[in-house]
Amino acid sequence: MNTQQLVWDFDEPLDLSSVSIVDSFNTLLMVFGSLSEDASEVLKNHYPKSHIIGCSTAGEISNDGALSDCLVITFIQFEKTSVRKSVRYLSEYQGACKALGSALARDLLQPDLRHVFVLSDGLKVDGTFLVDGLRSELPEHVKITGGLAGDCVNFNQTRVYTENVRASGLVVAIGLYGEALQVSYGSRGGWCAFGIERKVTRSEGNVLYELDDQNALEIYHSYLGDLTNELPSSGLRFPLEITDVEKQTKLVRTLLATDDESGSITFAGYIPNGVTARLMRANVDSLIDGAQDAAKVCRDYIESSPQFAVLISCVGRKLLLKQLADDEVDAVREELGEHTMLCGFYSYGEIAPLDNRHNSELHNQTMTITAFSEK
Repeated sequence: MNTQQLVWDFDEPLDLSSVSIVDSFNTLLMVFGSLSEDASEVLKNHYPKSHIIGCSTAGEISNDGALSDCLVITFIQFEKTSVRKSVRYLSEYQGACKALGSALARDLLQPDLRHVFVLSDGLKVDGTFLVDGLRSELPEHVKITGGLAGDCVNFNQTRVYTENVRASGLVVAIGLYGEALQVSYGSRGGWCAFGIERKVTRSEGNVLYELDDQNALEIYHSYLGDLTNELPSSGLRFPLEITDVEKQTKLVRTLLATDDESGSITFAGYIPNGVTARLMRANVDSLIDGAQDAAKVCRDYIESSPQFAVLISCVGRKLLLKQLADDEVDAVREELGEHTMLCGFYSYGEIAPLDNRHNSELHNQTMTITAFSEK
């Protein structure tokens, strides 16, 4: 596996003359940030055989740390691993995210499939059902990782990229094939639950209306105090932990929007009726420790040092960490080693297993890491 990375700050036209990775059917370009039509054409013209995937973000992650307002392009040329891609629009399935996920999985399913990496629109697609659809068609040993595209803290429009399109309502999945590929996973948060445990007594999809038969937004107001005036962005600092007896692990859900008229809260993932929920909070140190724990899990489940790793962290973490966002990337670097190429982005939702022993889920407010190596 050969890797190279280019960080473009838009000051000059995109120049790929320094990139030595060759164009091939087993070359993958991961593109995170704001991709213009002109830059997209440059990439497609230079790499017509390669697979190009990416998305808009709430911040970029490069090999050197956390960034903003740039484009990070990572070139990966696999030596012993083959690559296939599937692209689907949500409009094809009338909003049925599980059916979309199932279709993606069927497109990619082959006997030697080792891993599926997926990037999705961050506002129109319910990542919970997308993952359910993918899992319904894939064998248990094939894990799914990836994330939901971001739009800084605007929550207005997100886009997913391939070599042919930059669009909202789009989901792209990459299948990686062959016995030579080793993959490990880690997902950790660092958030702590506080307050009393409440039951979700009314919800519809990812919209929460009532906790313990009380208005959910009023409960949030009682905890946020003066920060109520800054909703929905202040809500990113206070995610919701849900405990569902049908899931292997507790899940965290990020607040995306509020509706004063209905008293409802929209989250970045499904909120089932009947589950229990608690608010969460964190400090800088606990978030950085969570990132380091995710990297330790990745390192422990891979035989050799990773050659390449994708880091997907939540926009809520970036808002809390602020200028210390570099520190969570540094914590990952410390665990994975200086020879691992890092890339990724800050997202509206993260898809990964807790570790190699668990199933893939949609997470919020986590640092998720997918580490790759070829034997």
